[in-house]
Amino acid sequence: SSSVGVPRLKLIGQFVGMGFPEKMVLKAIEENEIDTDLILNALLTYSTLEETPEVPCTNSSPVSSDYCEDLTEDISDIDSWSADETDVRDAFKISPPSAKTGSLSEKEKKLLDLVNMGYSVEEASTAMERCGPEALVAVLTDFICAAQMAKEQDSLYPDEKIKPHSNGTCCGKKKRKFYDMSKKKAVIEDVIRLPKPMIGFGVPSHPLDVQNRLLPEVARGPPYFYYENVALAPKGVWDTMSRHLYEIEPEFVDSKYFSAAARKRGYIHNLPIENRFPLVPLPPLTINQAFPLSRKWWPSWDTRDKLNCIQTALASAKLTERIRTALEKYGGDDPPASVQKFVMDQSRKWNLVWVGKNKTAPLEPDEVEMILGFPKNHTRGGGISRTDRFKSLGNSFQVGHFLLLLSSSMEIF
Repeated sequence: SSSVGVPRLKLIGQFVGMGFPEKMVLKAIEENEIDTDLILNALLTYSTLEETPEVPCTNSSPVSSDYCEDLTEDISDIDSWSADETDVRDAFKISPPSAKTGSLSEKEKKLLDLVNMGYSVEEASTAMERCGPEALVAVLTDFICAAQMAKEQDSLYPDEKIKPHSNGTCCGKKKRKFYDMSKKKAVIEDVIRLPKPMIGFGVPSHPLDVQNRLLPEVARGPPYFYYENVALAPKGVWDTMSRHLYEIEPEFVDSKYFSAAARKRGYIHNLPIENRFPLVPLPPLTINQAFPLSRKWWPSWDTRDKLNCIQTALASAKLTERIRTALEKYGGDDPPASVQKFVMDQSRKWNLVWVGKNKTAPLEPDEVEMILGFPKNHTRGGGISRTDRFKSLGNSFQVGHFLLLLSSSMEIF
């Protein structure tokens, strides 16, 4: 039942965060239900007597297949648990672990990951329902951020019915035209399809011969405006914003075409698009260009040349230590496919880079600043913590593309 499953999920995060293996925690919870004292005693007993076969072997022999499976199934980077129990109960039901497998389902693991990153359980559950259970964590976080921004936008600008003005001013005429255009919009909203490749009206590496675009007369600047949001927004968000901004179609761009990190964004604006030019000098376009010293340690089986979307959270030292320990079991040889998959999944999820032999690390704030195009130490000082620096950078824009959008307007301003 949900009343049993909810505390169980909370306890899993608590005891895994204390360093106990996931399967050992699941077994202890199965045998002792939700009594924390009994669970802790059981875990300490397991560790002392080594009665559970799931505990990884610590000898120098190659990692066993059971340990490799543990690596790929382990919950990544759970140091604390802050989910509200009532929210969890209301959002979804979690069944007890299978007696045969004794492990969490993939859905439960992703939910734990998202909640541990600071999102509410309701947000995480909705994102997985909309994006599908196979969606990457980066896609789910993009969806949640878009939903949060849309909610804030709705609270600031309620969707009130626009009434025609009786005066003859220019402002009144524009509002009347906008009202008439909105009336013609279909009641049923369709999800705007994202283009492939996602290059908008052209990027430096993929220029397009776009001479002009058709804008409604009421939207032709000045004044000029610019609105940005994540590309993978919830259903209806882009249609709603276009409707509020003179029916202008959004321009979708992925920053991977002019940056070392992917960042899928959409823009609604009435800026000129002719004769755009990029920021000079061009920023690093690949991971190796951004971090040349990492080439020495980069394994051949890590084929990444771009980072994923910059997030507001980062991996802990515990996760990178687990990666180092797993890889050092094999000396200088390539690890088996299961270990490679575990390392690559975590590296893509947390944007880890190689800083030494078998050593990975998350990006530092100044490195994120460089990738996004900000000056070094742009977010440093003023009483802002390291965590807040990551949050502000994760919610910021990509400078290179912002300047590209403005480049055609330089003659105007």
